[in-house]
Amino acid sequence: MTMPFYASPEQIMRDRSEYARKGIARGRSVVVSTYTDGVLFVAENASSALHKVSEIYDRIGFAAVGMYHEFENLRVAGIRLADMRGYSYDRRDVTARALANAYAQTLGSIFTEQQKPYEVELCVAGVGEGPDDDQMYRISYDGTIIDEPSFLVMGGQADALTAELRRTFTEGLDLRSALGVAVRGLGSVGGNGAPRTLPANQLEVAVLDRTRRGRAFRRITGAALTALLEAAAETSAAEAPAEAPADQAAAEEPSTGAAADAVPEATTPDAAPESSPTTPEESSADGEA
Repeated sequence: MTMPFYASPEQIMRDRSEYARKGIARGRSVVVSTYTDGVLFVAENASSALHKVSEIYDRIGFAAVGMYHEFENLRVAGIRLADMRGYSYDRRDVTARALANAYAQTLGSIFTEQQKPYEVELCVAGVGEGPDDDQMYRISYDGTIIDEPSFLVMGGQADALTAELRRTFTEGLDLRSALGVAVRGLGSVGGNGAPRTLPANQLEVAVLDRTRRGRAFRRITGAALTALLEAAAETSAAEAPAEAPADQAAAEEPSTGAAADAVPEATTPDAAPESSPTTPEESSADGEA
């Protein structure tokens, strides 16, 4: 009589987590951040038909990375849930938090009950009357839900991209500046140590604009996106030279006190931080957008 195969619950969950994380990391990254007038979605996506960013309800947006057919099913289910709740009760009862909790319960059940977990990571964002009312929720493959205050990164080389955005992102940016920070962050990884330039046709950009009445979601495409990227690049180029002389003047400032008579040591300009070597991102075989 042969012994039945046995694996501990800890090992099964560990294997499922590793499987899901590898699938998500093969996708291209998505950045979601706040700006003065709402929430900005920026995704690296070469497809014009398979969207990674979309609208769920009047003032709620959705972004995802991973297997396209899996997060597309979740997106459609979220739209149906929001429509049913808004129709049965009131449109004000449809909130980003309620949808994020529903997604978390669904993904948690799939992760524990099915043999193959979903290789997806989701973001549900809602725009409020003011910046303090904006909401961003990250939902992982195992149903873990995290409330993000300012920005979040999903998919690809998320750790390196998060570190870059922590260095460059500040609160209260306008749309042009926030888009420039997100695009430069996406271009800082995946280039084998060299920054990449992402054209408009490689990006999917959308916003939840609190200044719009009714539906707050709108996509930025075509000439409008190209003009916005050019303006962001010009702003970045204008700010970069202005910071260098200030740093150099601070480094060359003579010391005071007893050490003022000493011979000043030679100073060298600060070296630019080197990007960590990265590997090119790969697309999922099952159609990751």
